[in-house]
Amino acid sequence: MKTSQSCSSLLLAASVAALLLMTSITAPRAHGEENTTTVKFSDPAKPGTLRVNLKMGDVAITGTDDKEVSVQTEFESEDAPTRDDGLRVISESATFSLTEKNNTVTLDTGDSWAGFSNDAEFIIHVPRNTNIVVSNGFGGEVIITDIDGDIEVKSLNGEIALDNFSGGALVETMNGEIMAKVRKLSENKPLSFTSMNGEIDIRLPADAQAKIRLRTQNGAILTDFDDKSLVTKTESVRGNNRSGHYSVNIDGNSEIRTAVREAVRAGMEAARETAEAMRETAAAMREAAAEAHDGGIVIVPPVPPVPPMTGGKLVSGALNGGAGPEIYAAAMNGDVTLRKTK
Repeated sequence: MKTSQSCSSLLLAASVAALLLMTSITAPRAHGEENTTTVKFSDPAKPGTLRVNLKMGDVAITGTDDKEVSVQTEFESEDAPTRDDGLRVISESATFSLTEKNNTVTLDTGDSWAGFSNDAEFIIHVPRNTNIVVSNGFGGEVIITDIDGDIEVKSLNGEIALDNFSGGALVETMNGEIMAKVRKLSENKPLSFTSMNGEIDIRLPADAQAKIRLRTQNGAILTDFDDKSLVTKTESVRGNNRSGHYSVNIDGNSEIRTAVREAVRAGMEAARETAEAMRETAAAMREAAAEAHDGGIVIVPPVPPVPPMTGGKLVSGALNGGAGPEIYAAAMNGDVTLRKTK
């Protein structure tokens, strides 16, 4: 009888624990204070996945030797900040859900904006071999450090920095710089970086081997690798064929070549206008969200996909023989730089 009661108590405790794990977490705090929540992977012996779904805010993710995931929320430290309506902020909170299922931890701030500060920051520590997936709706700074798993980041606005990582990477942003410092390249782990408006800076070990494809429409492609280490060819680009390789060959008389150049020039001008419109739209979205924060509720749209690019220059080649993975970087408005790690 006692054994049966003991089993029932254990089952009840487990059910309560699971229920608590699935509920939303509100982290109220006065400015300057900290609040930390932790969760464990269901199978810590295997690489887990962290999914972060933000509507707006900064996120810093760091790999550590710990076996659990910890989430700390912070706000900009100010002495009694005053809002536009004259009210002084004494305390504010960040509401988010933190769940774990099938070795995947998910942090989600929900689909609406209500009482969530636009200066909130999430500081997250995970095991180094964790795979990272970040989606930032309105935008914010994303910093990921010391991760050996694969990384995927999609953001509307804000700088994205990957430091000292060794897995595959897929990074896309509409407006913001991308900086990536690779500790080492892994076989069959390609890297892809795309920014509509912002520079892309990639740093690799001097002896890294890779196949390179760098592209910019309005900017320069730069490197400090010498021409023996990095052997390249440059092509003008109009579009992509079915195989995905970019090329252009202008044949025929001078009138045809002139017409093609004019068409390419017109396309580039249209792309610049589109990019400017995107920047204005993104700024308007952020302003609307900030205004709505003071009491309203805004349904936040998902991060829009980065549209395909046409025109510009493509530099392709082999780094130190090109035996490693493929590295692709494309910027519509901004320089693309490939340099050696110092």
